Amino acid sequence: MTDRILAHRHRLVTDENSRWWTLAAMCFALFMVMLDNTVVNVSLPSIQRDLHASLSALEWTVNAYTLTFAVMMVTGGRLGDIFGRRRMFMFGVVVFGLSSAAIGFATTDTMLVAFRAVQGIGAAFMMPATLSIITQAFPAEQRGMAIGTWAGVSAMALAIGPVLGGFLTQQVSWRAIFFINPPIAVVALAVTLFATRESRDETVDRSVDVPGIAALTIGLTALVLGLVEANRWHWGSTRVLGLFVLSAIALATFVVIEKRVKAPMVDFRFFRSRSFVGANVVAFLVTLAMFSQFFFIALYMQNILHYSPLGTGIRFLPATLLIIVMGPLAGRLTDRVGPRPLVTLGMLTVGAAILVQSGITVHSGYLQLLPGFLLMGIGMGLVMSPMSTAAMNSVDRTKAGVASGVLSMSRMVGGTVGLAVMGALVSTIGRAKIDEQLPQVPAATRAALANSLGAGGLPGHNASAQLVNAVHEAFVSAVGTGLLIGAVVTFAGAILAWTLIEPMRKAAAAAPDLAADGTARELTAA
Repeated sequence: MTDRILAHRHRLVTDENSRWWTLAAMCFALFMVMLDNTVVNVSLPSIQRDLHASLSALEWTVNAYTLTFAVMMVTGGRLGDIFGRRRMFMFGVVVFGLSSAAIGFATTDTMLVAFRAVQGIGAAFMMPATLSIITQAFPAEQRGMAIGTWAGVSAMALAIGPVLGGFLTQQVSWRAIFFINPPIAVVALAVTLFATRESRDETVDRSVDVPGIAALTIGLTALVLGLVEANRWHWGSTRVLGLFVLSAIALATFVVIEKRVKAPMVDFRFFRSRSFVGANVVAFLVTLAMFSQFFFIALYMQNILHYSPLGTGIRFLPATLLIIVMGPLAGRLTDRVGPRPLVTLGMLTVGAAILVQSGITVHSGYLQLLPGFLLMGIGMGLVMSPMSTAAMNSVDRTKAGVASGVLSMSRMVGGTVGLAVMGALVSTIGRAKIDEQLPQVPAATRAALANSLGAGGLPGHNASAQLVNAVHEAFVSAVGTGLLIGAVVTFAGAILAWTLIEPMRKAAAAAPDLAADGTARELTAA
């Protein structure tokens, strides 16, 4: 029986096509991870009714996943380099699939939040492994196209998430959005076992940098937690400032540790490569822009234009479908012209998209949002895969796991910063507008209304028409100003992308090779 299975495997998976099977397995897993970034949001009201969850529990249903995902990615990538990327990837798939099933059977909000945190850990082992395994499987001249496909699948999952979440929640149950993950995990595991070859960093021993992991985990946890809770606890509060101080101390300690240990978690010589630095700066800024735009425009469409969650998700499809199309196309172009012109053009296009949508009013319709969605789809498609290719081609393939982890962490932290800063801007700018339009309302009430704007909270049905109109005006005005600032930041990111990412000819001449100590050599000047 075993011999028949192996014979069938050799007929189906050959040396010529194994890399494509590997790409398929990584895309299956990536689809599952990225789906859970967006699929949950539309189901929160149903979860609240079913589990009698508190508002804090609902917030942590989203934040617990984001927190552990962001914090553990560098660790997941490095452990893959040490113990085997395929092994750590499959570990992450198993953890993700089992925790998804546990969430589906959750009977309390505490159980739900706990397993969402576990789910984030599984995702943190999977996400960097997908990119590092693809980097190992494909030669440099095909890597852009493969990473483009990877980026397209990521966008597809983000696009389908709100639509699928809304459909399953309305037609089946909120639990169904988690029960779809285990079958996908089984398929990803099966294809990985048959098609993906193991790889690891053979230049280092298998010792684990426990002090480095501890310092990095504490630093990133404090940073992300501070950003997530900053608007609710207030930016100048003792708790938030304390978390930021703790983060700074822990991350500084991490740098000191890494310079002294024999097998560091992160080799800081990566940052001698301008392309690696540029790719991470772009990853941070473009995700900051995208997450803040998508989140607040989604609130705008539901609270101001009165679209349903499912209707809102459908109206995002032009942007995400264009990312799906542009991702592989940009990947192929990267193999020909290099990442720098594509990333720069993409950032300019993303900035233009945000600039267009910054002009929204309470009377705008979907047709006024559509050009911004189309530009955002084209821009994000031009940025994502060339950005990833620039980062992965700037380090030696033996270091692909930790390099992928650093890039993925930059993206996740960028998204978290984007939501936190945009929320603070909306609250601050909205407060001035509310004070101007509602001087007769008590100051404490105006402050509470302004603070709620940062999380998209608007008055209920029992509020007076004057109050509702004033708060709607304040929300839309604040979001428009915040988007305008985001556009300026994104345009600055385009300048940084052109300045930092090496042109193709120069990068090829200085392509990183394996030095005597197993590290990527610094890119030389032309």
